[in-house]
Amino acid sequence: MQDLSPRTIDLEPIERASRDEIEEVQLERMKWSLNHAYKHVPLYRQRFDEAGVHPGDITELKDLARFPFTVKDDLRKTYPFGMFAVPLPEVKRIHGSSGTTGKPIVVGYTQNDLNMWADMVARSLRAAGVRKGMMVHNAYGYGLFTGGLGLHAGAERLGCTVVPMSGGQTERQIQLIQDFKPDVIVVTPSYMMTLLDEMERLNIDPRSTSLKVGIFGAEPWTEEMRREMEQKLDIHAIDIYGLSEVVGPGVACETVETKDGLHVWEDHFYPEIIDPVTGEVLPDGEEGELVFTSLTKEAFPIIRYRTRDLTRLLPGTARSFRRIEKITGRNDDMIILRGVNLFPSQIEEIILGIPGLTAQYQLKLKKNGRMDSLDVLVECREVAQGEQDRHTLAKQVKGRIKDVIGVSVHTEVLLPLSLPRSEGKAKRLVDLRNG
Repeated sequence: MQDLSPRTIDLEPIERASRDEIEEVQLERMKWSLNHAYKHVPLYRQRFDEAGVHPGDITELKDLARFPFTVKDDLRKTYPFGMFAVPLPEVKRIHGSSGTTGKPIVVGYTQNDLNMWADMVARSLRAAGVRKGMMVHNAYGYGLFTGGLGLHAGAERLGCTVVPMSGGQTERQIQLIQDFKPDVIVVTPSYMMTLLDEMERLNIDPRSTSLKVGIFGAEPWTEEMRREMEQKLDIHAIDIYGLSEVVGPGVACETVETKDGLHVWEDHFYPEIIDPVTGEVLPDGEEGELVFTSLTKEAFPIIRYRTRDLTRLLPGTARSFRRIEKITGRNDDMIILRGVNLFPSQIEEIILGIPGLTAQYQLKLKKNGRMDSLDVLVECREVAQGEQDRHTLAKQVKGRIKDVIGVSVHTEVLLPLSLPRSEGKAKRLVDLRNG
């Protein structure tokens, strides 16, 4: 892999600032954001008043803990534009993410918001090792989903050439990677694994491609998956983080020189870690639920938004901004199986640690009498593997899950290409208990 570490002079001054300087910027912007939300968003004005707090109460950053949380259901109840803090004609773009009610979570952007977003994605790409003049193959979905257009604008802001491929058409994706010779691919990690499977099916050596950097987000992925992608493709595999409710991709990103957690761009997004049950703010270093407050957004300010993502805050390393660890799971992805809490990412880590298995797996949660049961389906690497070999691998997976997580599951190892392929976020968990 090439050395793509940036020089210090390439960094913005805020990326090298002291903690005191960063916190001074945060406090000034937090006061503005709280006041902006209170004045222009009825829900925030109501919630702040009910909690007995006012934007003027903020005198230091820790005072934010006195303000109420925002949750996804708040955004559903105010559909479509109830959370907007500017008149609709000032909203230059609308994005959305799917919701369980069938209606999307709607977010809006002023021109200043779009400029800030592009700047943060460009900062993320630069941290990941992307440089001006590189070609970026963008396989994130375009449309209401923030991934495609968010990465597109940031790559152009950085000075890259963008191939707006979007998701799907797997064979064509590979053809264009071979023909156009891009330096960078941005895509969900699960779809990157699908592309790798297809390359192997077509007898294409993934290491023969021009790719130098892969930037993967929109779903949790493990260190084992990073090692597999880096080994197979000879690339730097970098994690990027974001969610539509906060802005989209570009809230945080790993740096290519350390790959030791995602630096949060704290000059625009203020992070907290809370106890998921009590809501108490936890000190840096303790694991809990990630909460964000936007500091500069005009159209759609977000105050203490509960992301449901589980991680911890750590000191900065390659940048002055604090880091979050790789997301280990989500509160709402957690499976409680016979009293044991587990996450799909834990099972993925076990699967990828067993030679002979791929990263293609699916979990099926079922009702077995009065008890819940879990089926773990995973593909083997070689078509030639016989039934007995697959049975042995299945027993190995079952045993490792029992040893590491402490719960018994049913396991089955399938032939390659047996499971449905994702063209975006992989659907790892299928809940059949009410089916």
